[in-house]
Amino acid sequence: MLIVFTGNGKGKTTASLGQMLRTVGRGKRALMIQFIKGPWKSGEDESYKRLMPDLEIRKMGLGFVGILGDTLPRAKHKEAAANALKTFEKELASKKWALIVLDEVNVAVGLKIISASAVLKAVKKTPLETFVLLTGRDAPASFIRAADLATEMLEIKHPFNKGELAKVALDF
Repeated sequence: MLIVFTGNGKGKTTASLGQMLRTVGRGKRALMIQFIKGPWKSGEDESYKRLMPDLEIRKMGLGFVGILGDTLPRAKHKEAAANALKTFEKELASKKWALIVLDEVNVAVGLKIISASAVLKAVKKTPLETFVLLTGRDAPASFIRAADLATEMLEIKHPFNKGELAKVALDF
């Protein structure tokens, strides 16, 4: 089953973590591969280690691309995204995960650091017993068409629009 969480509203990664929690609660294993989120620490980075040994998060992105002080060459971001996709394919082949989340992969596609066709080609290798969940704003139409389940998070109001920065424990 292919699942897509997209939209401009907050909560895509948070919802996918909830789905991972449900998976682990059923005695299965869940993996999140993060395509954009970089080296900074977020709440889930520490909590999952304490709470759920059958859940794993791998930060494979190098951070925001071209904004908020990013000085890395675009080629480095492309290389990181390609490595994340290779990791996904390797982990699919291992058949040890009931759920694999490709966090912010939609954004990586929108930024053109990885192609939608490359992602879909990899997703087609998914064993029947594995769920794959793609997150991030602006999911390409090809992801929505391929999905068995797609949810859009709609932004109604957000403090960022008033110039407020992300908040520890709420946003990361």
